[in-house]
Amino acid sequence: MQPQQLAQKITDLFSQQMPFNQLLGLQIHALDNERVEVHLPWSDRLMGNPFQKILHGGVTAAVLDTVGGLMAILYAVKDVDALNNDDFLAHLPKVGTIDMRVDYLRPGKGEAFIATAEVIRKGNKVAVCRMELHNEQGTHIAFGTGTYMIG
Repeated sequence: MQPQQLAQKITDLFSQQMPFNQLLGLQIHALDNERVEVHLPWSDRLMGNPFQKILHGGVTAAVLDTVGGLMAILYAVKDVDALNNDDFLAHLPKVGTIDMRVDYLRPGKGEAFIATAEVIRKGNKVAVCRMELHNEQGTHIAFGTGTYMIG
């Protein structure tokens, strides 16, 4: 399996086999080994404040964590050659979040939300990502920094 096929397999895992991601309604729209973009359409079931109709803070954190984790894994995939990607897939269940910080900048108002992530630093075992959440009008809702175990 080539790295691009491996990346697609991992993306399918995040979008089709993770029940929580499906519950939230996450949609992976753009990805490569350098940047990931995940969309979240508004749903009243994601509301944290019914008086203001804003996104729940826990949903914001979950979306940022998901896009950061996916980015960390896909960034690591580019270092995997076709000969050892079975080892990488076998290790995938051990990948996880070590630490994450979220800064809430504005209330989560909007009809759709776009989360993006980029890798700040990657080592052999750990990757650090910067994540952002914007609404469909480009208003910056939150950003986060996540540290992920990848090796």
